[in-house]
Amino acid sequence: MTVEVSRLAAALMPHLMIAPILLPLIMACVLLLLKEQQHRTKALLALLTLLANLGLAGLLMVWTTQGSQPSAYGVYLPSNWDVPYGIVLVLDRLSALMLLMTALVALMAFVFAMARWHKAGAHFRALFLIQVMGLNGAFLTGDLFNLFVFFEVMLAASYGLLLHGSGPARVKAGMHYIAVNLAASSLFLIGASLIYGVTGTLNMADLATKIPQVLAADRPLLHAGCAILAVAFLAKAAMWPLNFWLVPAYSSASAPAGAVFALLTKVGVYVLLRLSTVLFSPEAGDSAGFGSAWLVWGGMATLAFGSLGMLAAHRPARLTGFAVIVSSGTMMAVLGLGQPGLTAGALYYLPSSTFALAAFFLLAELMERSRNPETANQRAPEDEEDHLPFALAELEIAQTANLDEDENALVGRAIPASTAMLGLAFITCTLVLAGLPPLSGFIGKFAMLAALLDMPGGVSGVDNISWLLMGLILVSSLLALMALSRTGIRFFWTPVGRNAPRLRVLEYAPIAALVTLCIGVTVFAEPVMRYTTATAGALYPPTGYVSAVMSARPLPTPTNAERLGTQQPEVSR
Repeated sequence: MTVEVSRLAAALMPHLMIAPILLPLIMACVLLLLKEQQHRTKALLALLTLLANLGLAGLLMVWTTQGSQPSAYGVYLPSNWDVPYGIVLVLDRLSALMLLMTALVALMAFVFAMARWHKAGAHFRALFLIQVMGLNGAFLTGDLFNLFVFFEVMLAASYGLLLHGSGPARVKAGMHYIAVNLAASSLFLIGASLIYGVTGTLNMADLATKIPQVLAADRPLLHAGCAILAVAFLAKAAMWPLNFWLVPAYSSASAPAGAVFALLTKVGVYVLLRLSTVLFSPEAGDSAGFGSAWLVWGGMATLAFGSLGMLAAHRPARLTGFAVIVSSGTMMAVLGLGQPGLTAGALYYLPSSTFALAAFFLLAELMERSRNPETANQRAPEDEEDHLPFALAELEIAQTANLDEDENALVGRAIPASTAMLGLAFITCTLVLAGLPPLSGFIGKFAMLAALLDMPGGVSGVDNISWLLMGLILVSSLLALMALSRTGIRFFWTPVGRNAPRLRVLEYAPIAALVTLCIGVTVFAEPVMRYTTATAGALYPPTGYVSAVMSARPLPTPTNAERLGTQQPEVSR
């Protein structure tokens, strides 16, 4: 019986790969059919969907760790066509890690939104689920064309989430955000077209086999297409100077939208890592290591820019936006060096920093609201940086939206020692983002620094570039500590004679959960580091990924049996 159950589970698991895409998409369509007044029903359905998405992500991660191989690969052909002609979904340790991280952050952000933000505008829940669907699809797809499709789905939903709540600040930042991403999408199409014109394929695994065979006369055109394509992802990954749009957009968004937006930059980092390891591995011939020097130097410039931005920012929301840039810059600089040990440390640093950033976006609203609760619905002008910021920005939510059916206030009962609770969450996020012991931010940065010490010199044409990157990481941690400490003093120490902020459980519980996840990554550092080390080992070289995709075969059906050269299956009558 146990053997049969195991076989059934093994047969069903590949089909679960498409569930993180279909589940939020179907539920988003269902929510659009319900009346807008059915707030509780729609919120409950969306919450159950996100819980199911988290369960699916957990199952898929467990699946990738089964067996004696360092990494198990799942390949699913939704169209049931041969590789590379049909759509292909690929699951490995890296994509499973990104799926689980996305599911956790999305769930916590939506729980926070259930306190008030989900009623501030129409179709918030549907847009939120479509955003999750686009993220999941981007992490699972195995070809550039469908990556573009999910990229556009993700961006289209983010446009609505950024403008959610309306107000001049969001509209202004939203217009800039839309313009930049439309330009990036155009570059994506141009780059993909050039790559297809040279190689005749857009499947990532197939590209890995075709790139070494490209003629010398065509290789400059291939590199031009890859460079144009990379610009689109570098803009999304917030590389300097393409990141001018990020801080205004992320700081103007609502708190739950900002928490999800912390994942969007990780999509760019993920794609850069995936393409650099699959397409430009040492087996790529003359294209091996293409663009790695740009990634290293651009990442270090991004890290320096984000650190100085954190030091100059006064509002918590803007401070968090620059912290996103610091995290992204650190990842790009480290991944550009292409060393498995460095990548393992960076992948350990990735989820903990993302959890801390998402928690900080949510925390920033509560901090700003507690600063001056009687004027929480107002907003200081953008050009007056020294004015006190306020979390709710404009009066987006109607006055009646803060009342239930009995016209009782929805703000809830004050939690005892609420200021202390906010302070503890702020301190934990500070320790993680600044990379101070004993939390996971320190462990991740320590792992990267240790790998840099063991790395040979002469990378990217400069001797001992590892020392330069080490110094930059340490200085950025110092500047982040100074900026975060100054903000903590302004909001938790200097105010006197102020009433304790009134917090709702739905608002503080997600922050506490994200902080707990950061602590959990610290407590279970050894198994998490083993996982990331195995993940990095499977990326260098990518032979396992390529062979798993190229060996996938569609299932025989009455319509393709002749094409596949197999016996036509019997159809029961």
